Amino acid sequence: MSGAVEARLAALGLALPQVAAPLAAYQPAVRTGAHVYTAGQLPLVDGTLPLTGKVGAEVTAEEAKDLARTCALNALAAVKSVAGDLDRVARVVKVVGFVASAADFTGQPGVLNGASELLGEVFGDKGVHARSAVGVAVLPLDAPVEVEVLVELTDD
Repeated sequence: MSGAVEARLAALGLALPQVAAPLAAYQPAVRTGAHVYTAGQLPLVDGTLPLTGKVGAEVTAEEAKDLARTCALNALAAVKSVAGDLDRVARVVKVVGFVASAADFTGQPGVLNGASELLGEVFGDKGVHARSAVGVAVLPLDAPVEVEVLVELTDD
C-alpha cells in the first residue's frame, strides 16, 4: 500500500527499503496505542554499511549527514511495517540520533540534520520534531550513525 508520503519519497528519488533484520533480540518497530517507536536504525543499504568508523576521523561530517538521512529512510520502513501506511503518520514526535564521534568532534547536531531534513521534506509541518543528538564512542558494526524515531499515528 502506498500513498502521498511514498509519492513524496519517489519525487525525492527515494524508495522505502526492506526493513533491516534485527541484529539482536529486538523488533525493528513497536506500536503501542497511537505511537510507533523504532529501534535504532543503522544506515544500511541492501544490508551493508556504506561507510564505517568515527565521524571527524574516518568519516566526514557531510558523509555522516547523508548516512543519517539513510537511517531516517530505514526508520520510515520500520514505521510502515507496523503502521501499514505512512499516510497514517499524524506527526513525527521525536528523533534520537547517535554519532560515533572522534574525541574532538562536536558537530553531532549537523550530522542529525540529515535525518531531520528528510523527515521535513517527506512530512512537511508534521515532520517537525523534538530531537537529541548524542556523541558516542562506538556503534554496532562500527556504524558512524544510528537514528531512532517516534511517530504518532492517526486513528485507525
